[in-house]
Amino acid sequence: MPERKIADKEFFGGLSLEQKQRLYDNAGEMISDNKRQLFDRLIQFRTRHIAVVLENIYQSHNASAVLRSCDCFGVQDVHVVEDRNPFNPAGDVAVGSSKWVDYYKHSDIKAAYRHLHEKGYRIVATLPHENDTMIGDLDLSQPVALVFGTELTGLTQDAIDGADGYVKIPMYGFTESFNISVCAALSLFSTTERMRSNPSIRWQMDEEEQLTQKLHWCMQAIRNGEEVMKQLMADY
Repeated sequence: MPERKIADKEFFGGLSLEQKQRLYDNAGEMISDNKRQLFDRLIQFRTRHIAVVLENIYQSHNASAVLRSCDCFGVQDVHVVEDRNPFNPAGDVAVGSSKWVDYYKHSDIKAAYRHLHEKGYRIVATLPHENDTMIGDLDLSQPVALVFGTELTGLTQDAIDGADGYVKIPMYGFTESFNISVCAALSLFSTTERMRSNPSIRWQMDEEEQLTQKLHWCMQAIRNGEEVMKQLMADY
C-alpha cells in the first residue's frame, strides 16, 4: 500500500480547477469507462469530516480490516503512528481498499495530534473513561478524528492525555472490549451514518477537493501513474 505524505496533497496544487478537469479527462482515457464512472459516483460519498488515527497497530489483519472499513464507509484519511510497531496491512484482508484510502505516517502521537488540530479536528480517543461519551451521542458538528490503540495495551498515556474527548461503544457481555478492527467498524458505522443524515454538517469534499482526489485515484489505477501524471502535466 502506498503511503501518502502530507506534501503529496500538493502534487496537483499548482493547477487551476480547469486544468485539473482537463488532466482528469486526459487521465480518464487511460482507465476503463466503468472505473471512471465508479470514481465519479463514489467521490460523492467520500469524506474528511471524520478521520481515523491508528497508534501502533501491529497485527497486519487488523490494520487491513480498519482500512477496509474506512473505504467501505467513505472515510478517506487514516493517520498512522508506528513509533513502536510497524504498520503492515495484509493485502488479502484489505481487498484492494489500500488503493483508495490515504494513510499518513507521523513520528509520534503528539505529532499526529498537532497536525490534526491544525486542520481543525477534534481528537476523540476510543476507550472507557470517566468522562467518556457513548458513540451514538458523539458531537459531530466539527471534524472528528477517532483514535484507536494497539491490540493488547490500548492507547498510550500520551494519546489519552492529548485527546479532546473520549468515546466508548456500549457492551453487555462478559468480554471487556471489542477487537480493534471491530471497534473501528462499529464506530465508523455509527458516526458516518449520523453525519450523512444531518443536513447541517458539511461533510462532503468541495468540487476542487473531489477532483483532486479523483486524480490521486487515477494515479493508483494507471500503471506508473505518478510518472504518467507528470508527463501529462508537463504541458500545463
